[in-house]
Amino acid sequence: MHAQPLPADPTLDEIRAALAPAIARNAAFDGWSPAAVAAAATEIGVDPDVAQLAYKDGAMAMIDGWIDSIDMEVAHRLPPEKLNAMKIRARITALLATRMEVMAPDREALRRAMAIMAMPQNLARAAKIGWRTADRNWRLAGDTATDFNHYTKRLTLSAVYGSLLVVFVNDESEDFADSRAFLDRRIDNVMQFEKVKAQAKARQEYVPSFSRFIGRLRYPAR
Repeated sequence: MHAQPLPADPTLDEIRAALAPAIARNAAFDGWSPAAVAAAATEIGVDPDVAQLAYKDGAMAMIDGWIDSIDMEVAHRLPPEKLNAMKIRARITALLATRMEVMAPDREALRRAMAIMAMPQNLARAAKIGWRTADRNWRLAGDTATDFNHYTKRLTLSAVYGSLLVVFVNDESEDFADSRAFLDRRIDNVMQFEKVKAQAKARQEYVPSFSRFIGRLRYPAR
C-alpha cells in the first residue's frame, strides 16, 4: 500500500493515518487490539504510547482508520486521468476491483473486522463507514448528483460492496476470479437499475423499490 512518510512533527491525525495499514497487517495475528497497535507502532517507528492514544477508542476506530486508508489508496491508484478514460460501468468496476487488490494481503484482518462491525453495538458506525466509502467511490467515478439519485446510487453501491466482501473473504479461486465474476454480475444489476431509473425519470412516474432491489444485491439468486 502506498504510504506517505510521517513529517518531523506529525499531528495525531497523521500518526493515526500512518498506523492504520500497519495495524491491519498485525490484526491478522493479534486481532484489532492494543497489541496490534503496539506492533504497528514498532513497525513504523512511532512512540507506542502515542500510538495507543491515537487509537484509544478501540477496535472500531482502528477499523475505521484502515478503511479510510483503503479509500485513499484506491484514489491514489485510480487518479482522474485514468478513470475519466473509462465509461461509468468500467469506473465502478475498477474502483471495487482495486479495493480487492488493496485488501488482498490483509484478508484475515478483514474477516475479523467484518465480525466486529456486525456486532449490534457497531452496526450504526459500520453503516456510516460503508456510506462514506460508497460516496467516495461515486465521487471518484465523477458522479455529481444532488437529487434523489445521490442517495439511490450510494445505497445500491453499499449493497454491492457489502455482498462482495462476503464473497471475497472466502474466495480461494486463482486471482480471486470468483469475486471478480460476482462483481461483474452485481455491476450489471446496478447498471440495469440506473437505466430503469433514467427511463422512469423521463416518464416522471416511477418510484424505485429500495427494499426489493437491495435485497437482490445482498442475497442474489444463484
